[in-house]
Amino acid sequence: MPRLFTALEIPRNAAMSLSLLRGGLPGARWIDVENYHITLRFIGHVDGRTADEIVNRLDRIDREEIQLSLSGIGSFGSKKPHSIWAGVSPSPELNALQAEIERICQRIGLAPDPRRFTPHVTLARLRSARVEDVVHYLAGRGNFHTMPFTAARFVLMSSKESVGGGPYLTEEVFPLQESRVDYGSSEHYAESIGR
Repeated sequence: MPRLFTALEIPRNAAMSLSLLRGGLPGARWIDVENYHITLRFIGHVDGRTADEIVNRLDRIDREEIQLSLSGIGSFGSKKPHSIWAGVSPSPELNALQAEIERICQRIGLAPDPRRFTPHVTLARLRSARVEDVVHYLAGRGNFHTMPFTAARFVLMSSKESVGGGPYLTEEVFPLQESRVDYGSSEHYAESIGR
């Protein structure tokens, strides 16, 4: 059984912006643009029955689409950097979706995810990169950001056993509901300021 995880996909415009960050760092293995994503919950290897149950439960999630943007870059592994990432601007809706997926996974018997949820897009895996090179790379790109985009669905993806970074296959798609509030309407604005 392949390794499973839930994720948000990165739209083409944001992915193209991310691709401009590639290069200029010795020891980096850059992730292919089509494999960019925001991991919500790593599930790992499960049997077919458990996978079916996960899909069944994820299909019942009823949440609105999420407005997101990417901003800033950084690295994981302070003394021995192992990856470069782009950050995701804070989003209570994203955190709520991730928490619901985590609860579903635990209810069907998966161990809790030991890592704190830190939404990000992995850009590169590092192998024997020098700390000074990573610091220099990050210093020149710290003001990175994308235009806001809408995540209208989340997906269940699989990956083959590898060092990481793809290729990934979309196994199932779970639509999010169209936002019921039009923040641009004058009626909503008047309502929000109490008129």
